[in-house]
Amino acid sequence: MPGPTAGSAVPGGKARTLARTYRRFGEVEAAGTSPLYERVALALSESDAALRAIGEAPARKRHPRVILAALYDLALAGRAPALAAAYAAADADAAARAAIDTLLHMTDAVVATAVRRRTRTDEAGRCGVLYPAVAEAARRAGADAVGLIDVGCSAGLNLNVDRVGITYSDGTSLGDPSSPVQLSPSVVGGRPVPASAMPEVVARVGVDLDPFDVTDADDARWLRACLGPDQPERIARLAAEMALAATAPPLLLRGDAVDVLPEAVAAVPAGALPVVTTTWALSDFPVESRLRFLHRLHAAAVGRAVAWVSVEGVGVAPAAPTLGDRPASGHSVIGLTVFRHSTLHAEALGRCWSRGRLLSWLAAP
Repeated sequence: MPGPTAGSAVPGGKARTLARTYRRFGEVEAAGTSPLYERVALALSESDAALRAIGEAPARKRHPRVILAALYDLALAGRAPALAAAYAAADADAAARAAIDTLLHMTDAVVATAVRRRTRTDEAGRCGVLYPAVAEAARRAGADAVGLIDVGCSAGLNLNVDRVGITYSDGTSLGDPSSPVQLSPSVVGGRPVPASAMPEVVARVGVDLDPFDVTDADDARWLRACLGPDQPERIARLAAEMALAATAPPLLLRGDAVDVLPEAVAAVPAGALPVVTTTWALSDFPVESRLRFLHRLHAAAVGRAVAWVSVEGVGVAPAAPTLGDRPASGHSVIGLTVFRHSTLHAEALGRCWSRGRLLSWLAAP
């Protein structure tokens, strides 16, 4: 498509708002982390034609992260060679020109990708928080084996929590020291991260409205496109994480978590503890759905214990204590809720920041 016509989907006032959104993304969100995206976002904010092209997408799909990922996906697929070359050369000015040119000449393709996909940033870095929490759930339930159920799993990378190597700043080491995926979370506070090993994982189940299969070339390319083209460390780690996940693909269940949860729990063999994990997934749920999720977990515990490890913003996960912290306080609470028949016990294990890169363990041994 040669570009949108004068009948733009973005009238003057909304176009100015869109321009401010892209300018802020470049100056604030991309600045310091992706010089290429900083320059490209600013160039898009200054181009009326580019803003009109972006306006062809539905309003919720016009965010810079979505459009930039859609453009990068075309480059990675070989459909936008000039943009791919500019990104490979780390030439910010050339990338800005190529991004605008690609957007104007391939508007339909960019919009179609943006509409079909959701941006993903589910690298396994959050495993540094999940590992000790899952191990603690198993210890408290007296379980010799666990089945992992990750809600909002995306590509299911969290389901390999036992197969990554984790070295904390307090000296604690967990997981597989020979794994190609190595994490180094920082620990603050006076209590060390527990050194308990996770028991055998006998089931890996992912639940998502739109799960991604890392063995599918298109899905794997999109996950790559959600990272900045000039973030080599994150790119290398994602490649290692996807390769690791591909060696033991999880069972992926497509659907609403509340509806699919019974099927997911049933997929865990008898004798193993189902451990449901949510990492910043419930914030997308209405409050009513969060409560239904809690009730569905409770119902699943008839005849067997079920554990829920929640890593959510303060007050987001029902039943998880807030430690007296205020909502939107900038950190998340690591919660553990264990359901046994008609009872539940909920505790806050700690706090974390920066998507699990920094944590403070609070639970007593």
